[in-house]
Amino acid sequence: MLGGMVIDGVDVPEDGPAADHVADLLVRVAAGDQAAFADLYDMLSSRVFGLIRRVLVDPSQSEEVLQEVFLEVWQSAAAFAPNKGQGRSWVLTIAHRRAVDRVRSSQASADRDVRIGVRDAHTPQQSIAEQVELRIEGRRVVRALRTLPDPQREAITLAYFGGYSQSEIAALVNAPLGTIKTRMRDGLTRLRQEMGVTL
Repeated sequence: MLGGMVIDGVDVPEDGPAADHVADLLVRVAAGDQAAFADLYDMLSSRVFGLIRRVLVDPSQSEEVLQEVFLEVWQSAAAFAPNKGQGRSWVLTIAHRRAVDRVRSSQASADRDVRIGVRDAHTPQQSIAEQVELRIEGRRVVRALRTLPDPQREAITLAYFGGYSQSEIAALVNAPLGTIKTRMRDGLTRLRQEMGVTL
């Protein structure tokens, strides 16, 4: 075949007036001619889309890449040298490169997700030492709570284990808010002393 090329197993004929017309359009696009760009898009978009679709298969990704290809054509039309190649081949080469790049990017992303999933599956959420330490600490807290007077223990338990606010605790135990605040302050002070915590 004269003046043509093969991209991804597809023959791309370049002979005749249509080939000259594509080259002329690209020269005009390089000069910023939007009408020439619209004509170029109308002339080549279905062929470019077909090539991209064969590489990517996914229609939505193919549409995205089609837009990327024509954006690149608009931005880099000045790089097209009519004396060194045919316009249609130049555009289809950009399309093929972009489609292959998208496949590689998608594959790299999928591989990364798999590596992260495998890593996370083999990473224990807590080490045995951490679990033991938490249990020991929990027992220390329970023992320290037992040393508190009942009103202080009740206020602290409702606040820290029940999730109640001080005003809710006051309503629950039928005591003034100031009394609940005092019980919690005094109880926490004693707890710190029992557990050997210094602030």
